[in-house]
Amino acid sequence: MGEISMYSPKENLLRTLRGESPDSLVCEWEPFVSVQSDPVMRFLRGNRKKGETTKDRFGTTIVWPEDQFGAMPHVTNENKVLPDIEEWKKYVKFPNLRTECTDWTDAIASAAKVNHDTHMVMGFMGTGIFEQMHFLMGFEDTLMNLVAEPEASQELAEAILEYRLEYAKLLCENLKPDVILSHDDWGAKDRLFMSPACWRTIFKPLYKELYGYMKSQGVIVMHHADSYLSPIIEDMAEIGIDIWQGVLPQNDVPEMQKRLGGKMTLMGGVDAAIVDTAASTEEIIRTETRRACMDSASDGYFIPCLTYGGAGSIFPQVDAIIQDEVRKCSAEIFC
Repeated sequence: MGEISMYSPKENLLRTLRGESPDSLVCEWEPFVSVQSDPVMRFLRGNRKKGETTKDRFGTTIVWPEDQFGAMPHVTNENKVLPDIEEWKKYVKFPNLRTECTDWTDAIASAAKVNHDTHMVMGFMGTGIFEQMHFLMGFEDTLMNLVAEPEASQELAEAILEYRLEYAKLLCENLKPDVILSHDDWGAKDRLFMSPACWRTIFKPLYKELYGYMKSQGVIVMHHADSYLSPIIEDMAEIGIDIWQGVLPQNDVPEMQKRLGGKMTLMGGVDAAIVDTAASTEEIIRTETRRACMDSASDGYFIPCLTYGGAGSIFPQVDAIIQDEVRKCSAEIFC
């Protein structure tokens, strides 16, 4: 009993989002088929290669050391794209995504292979508004300018929104995804990067517009932020986020579930810093996964998942163990 779901991964996900009695835990990314072969993804990130240093379309230096899992911006005083935020129009040149990204053949073909009765097509949008700001001028300058130069920061953020909105429109017009995974980290492991008031003033209205457009197209909005965001979770639900993915356990997931009352589903809870290391044993991985499941599953609107912003783990065996333990916990909870 409880080991075999009567529902498809898609149906079980929808029941989880709606609070309509799923018959098992959604197991990480199982319902989603990520399509990242779209021309915007290729145009913006296609030159990233392990072991190489490159520049993105804005001119930001991107490094990907051989021993690292992914690429990261490397912004210094010497190479920053935006040295003076008051002059951002002089330095920041937005690529024209609509004219540069026209061949959707591969992405549409990938989406067509998905069994839409059982799974969902997921589009991807990395480097959100805040992240794009610190890609351009560095983390320290971005945070200082939010305080010292709020008007210029607001103007730049609004310009980035328009660029991101065009990205979302291209995805919806061509790929027609069921879900869009949108990345923007607004906090560290134990605190927001800015005050809640600052986030509400600058970023909340912009994301309300962006996610409002997605929802008008029938898209499920998944926002990735492996961050401490507990002070603004009600706001996140208000701007249209259906799934907050990457939820760190430091946020106190059960407490947030009570505050949200089903207004937003939380996806995460399995701390990567505990389970995805060279020292992580199978027992450690299973214990942390079980804690995440048992702490939060009973309150609903929860998907146990490793806290990264996409499927997979650094150490290949880790994710398979997590998924096996999620299914074991699911069998116990839904028996």
